Amino acid sequence: MKTNDRALIDLMKAVDSGKAQLPDFQRGWVWDDGRIKALILSVIHNFPVGAAMFLEYGNESIHFKYKPIEGSNANPESEPDELILDGQQRLTSLYNALYSKKAVHTKTDKGKEIDRFYYLDIEKAIDPSADDEEIVVSIPSTKQVTSDFGRKIEIDLSTRKNEFCQKMFPLNIILNPGEEQGWQNDYYAYYNYDSRIIKQFTEFFSKIILPTQTYAMPVILLDKETPREAVCQVFENVNTGGVSLTVFELVTAVFAMDNFPLRKDWDERKEMYFSGELLNIVTATDFLTALTLLSSFKSGGTVSCKKKDVLALPLIEYKKYADALCKGFSVADKLLQEERIFSSRDLPYSTQLIPLATICTVLMENNKIKTTNTKNMVKQWYWCGVFGELYGSANETRYANDVPQVIKWITADGDIPKTITDFFFNPTRLISMQSRQSAAYKGIMALILKNHARDFISGSEMDFSTYSNEKIDIHHIFPKDYCIGQRYDKSKWNSIVNKTPISASSNREIGGAAPSVYLGKLEKKGSVMPSDLDDYVETHWIDHVLLRNDDFGAFFIDRARKLLSAIEQATGRIISGKDSDEVNQVFGDSLI
Repeated sequence: MKTNDRALIDLMKAVDSGKAQLPDFQRGWVWDDGRIKALILSVIHNFPVGAAMFLEYGNESIHFKYKPIEGSNANPESEPDELILDGQQRLTSLYNALYSKKAVHTKTDKGKEIDRFYYLDIEKAIDPSADDEEIVVSIPSTKQVTSDFGRKIEIDLSTRKNEFCQKMFPLNIILNPGEEQGWQNDYYAYYNYDSRIIKQFTEFFSKIILPTQTYAMPVILLDKETPREAVCQVFENVNTGGVSLTVFELVTAVFAMDNFPLRKDWDERKEMYFSGELLNIVTATDFLTALTLLSSFKSGGTVSCKKKDVLALPLIEYKKYADALCKGFSVADKLLQEERIFSSRDLPYSTQLIPLATICTVLMENNKIKTTNTKNMVKQWYWCGVFGELYGSANETRYANDVPQVIKWITADGDIPKTITDFFFNPTRLISMQSRQSAAYKGIMALILKNHARDFISGSEMDFSTYSNEKIDIHHIFPKDYCIGQRYDKSKWNSIVNKTPISASSNREIGGAAPSVYLGKLEKKGSVMPSDLDDYVETHWIDHVLLRNDDFGAFFIDRARKLLSAIEQATGRIISGKDSDEVNQVFGDSLI
C-alpha cells in the first residue's frame, strides 16, 4: 500500500480517459447541488477534501468488472489502470463540475433532479468579506436564471460575452490551462485591456485559478497483490463517508465478471423472502455469510465464514445453495414465531439468525426439522445463545462452531454444542435488565408470550394477530407513577421483573394506579369476572393474590423465581446461585 499526493488535473485526466474507473458495484452518484458547491469551495480555497483509495487493476484475487465514472467520456470497453474504491462521490462531483463540458446532472436538497453548470463570481471570489454561497454560483443547463415563471431573465450566461459582462468564470475550464488562457485573453479584450480588469483578474488567477490547477489529493494505492479481505479491511479503516464498501459490494463486483447480477438477485430474494416483520432485518452481507457457512459445511472441510471466506465464495456455490438457504431462513422465521418472536424489533440477536437459518437449511433434508424432537433441540440451543448472551461479539467463530456442533448433536448423537455448555445466567441479571436493548430482556418477553399470556381486558391470547392488532408493548405491572409515589427502589420497579406485554387499551386503563385499583377498572372495562381476570394475570407469571394486595415486595420475589424457572425450562440448563449471598442481598430473599 502506498500513499502519494496526486494533482487534481491528473486525476481528472485519468477519469476522462478511463484509466481510472469504478468497480461495478452498481451504486449511483448521489451528491446534491449544495454538497457539490461546498466541495468546490474547499478545493478553490485549497482545503483538504480527504483521501481517495485506488486499487491497481489486474489483481488475480479481485477480478472486478469495471465501469467509467458517471459523466466520463471514457470508452466503457477500455480496460482501466486503476479502480477507485473510495472517493467516487468526490471525484465524480469534481470531474463533472470542473472538467466535463456537459451540464452536471444532480439534485436539489429536496431530491428534485436538476442539471447545472457552475461558475465563480470573480469579484466575490477575491473579496474576503464575501459569503461562501455568493462565490460559487449554480446555473441551470440553459445558462439562464429566470423568474416570473420563465418570463423574466435574472442572469444570462448563455454567451461568452455575457460571462465577461457579469464577470462570471466558468468552472468547467479551470483545470484546462489552454482553455482558461483563451477565456482570459478574450476577457481582457472585452474590457479593452483595462488595467483595473487585468489587475483584478491577476489577483483572481493567483488566489483561485492557480491553486486549483495545482491542487492535489492524497491517494492510497493498493497494489495488485492485495488480497480481497485486505481491500475490504483497509477501506473500512480509511472510509471518509458516502456509500460504504461492504463485503456484499466486493462480491457483487467479483460475480459481475461472470455476468451474474448479484444485487438484482438479492433484491428479488429480499422481496420474496425477507420483507416480512421478522426477516426484514437480514442484510445482503448476512445472507452471504450464512451461505458461506452452509457451503463450507456441505464441503466437508473446515467450517468458516470469516470475511476472507465470504469474499472467496465461488459463484457456483452461491447458485447451488441460495434457493435452499432462502427456504432455511423461512423455516427459521416460523420456528421463531413458534417461540413468540414476531418482529425484528423484538428479535434478541439478529446475528443469531445466521447460524439458525444455516442449521435449518441443513435439517430440511429428509424433513428432519419438522420433527418435534429436532425442533426442541434447535430451540434449546437458540435460547442458550440468547440467555447466555453469547452472540454480542466475535460471532464468526461461534457461527463456525455452532453449525457443525448442533447438526452433529441432533443427527449423530454428538457432544452437546459449546453454546449450550457455555450458557451462564446470573440471577441478579434480572435486576440490570432495565430496557429492551438487551437480548435476554427480549427473550424473557418472548417466553411470557409463549406461556399463552392473555390480554388483561379481552382475555385473548397474545398470538401473532393479537400482537399486531392490539399494539402489544412492554409496560410496568406495578405502574411507574405508583412506584415513585411509594418510593420503591427504581432498580427493582423498572427491571424486567416488573414488566410484561400489555395491550395499549389495557395499559390506558392501568394508568398510574395501584394494582388493587386498576384491576377493578379492568373488570369494569372488560365486563370480566374477577376470577377470570385472575386467570389472565397468572398467565404472565404474576401471582394475582399478591397483585390484588399491592404487595410489591412479595410479588417481586415470586415473579423473579418464576422467570428464572422459565429460563431454565427454555435452555434446559440449571441456573446456579439462586440462594447466594449476592442474591439474598439484592432481592432480599433466596430465589429457590
